Amino acid sequence: MPVLINLKICDNAKECGGVAVCPTGAITFDEEKETLVIDNNKCISCGQCENECPIGAIRVAKDENEYKKIKEEIDNDPRKTKDLFVDRYGAAPLSEFFMLEAEEIEQKIDTDKIVLIELYNDDSIQCLLKSIPIKELVKDLPDTTVFYKVESKKEIEEKYEIKELPALLIFNKGSLLGKIEGYYTDDNKKEMIEKIKSTVNN
Repeated sequence: MPVLINLKICDNAKECGGVAVCPTGAITFDEEKETLVIDNNKCISCGQCENECPIGAIRVAKDENEYKKIKEEIDNDPRKTKDLFVDRYGAAPLSEFFMLEAEEIEQKIDTDKIVLIELYNDDSIQCLLKSIPIKELVKDLPDTTVFYKVESKKEIEEKYEIKELPALLIFNKGSLLGKIEGYYTDDNKKEMIEKIKSTVNN
């Protein structure tokens, strides 16, 4: 039976785990159209893609009745795609507004403002819906706080002794106050916010 994807909650990214685990290539990412594509003629209903999806956006119907039920659930899902696509820690960058080249870090931290810089690479990118919106990470910090995303390079990781990506570097007046390494899901949002506030206030 067909595979269905709820694109209201799926970030529709080429890093999709469902693509990676599909044994027959039934789910692929179309580079030209920039979207996930399902070839249900190749699907063997093994359910691996469904098990791999951390948010339940991919569903495999076992029969026609289940297909209709899942499709109705997706059609009636009140969530909106636009609510999903906001920049988040640990997820793929969406807006040029937050993007910074590695060579620009020194210039951007030379300020009286608090500067947060997220280092990431392709391997560290996680699902949008499970990731923490940037605006929530900075809401308790001064209004002048700025946030940037930087695609990491080996020399940056060596300079700041980064062992795990994504990593958040926290600066004030050009000095590194501290860093937070590793991915935090939206479920761990409170813990990460407390770590940021503690680093800033120490």
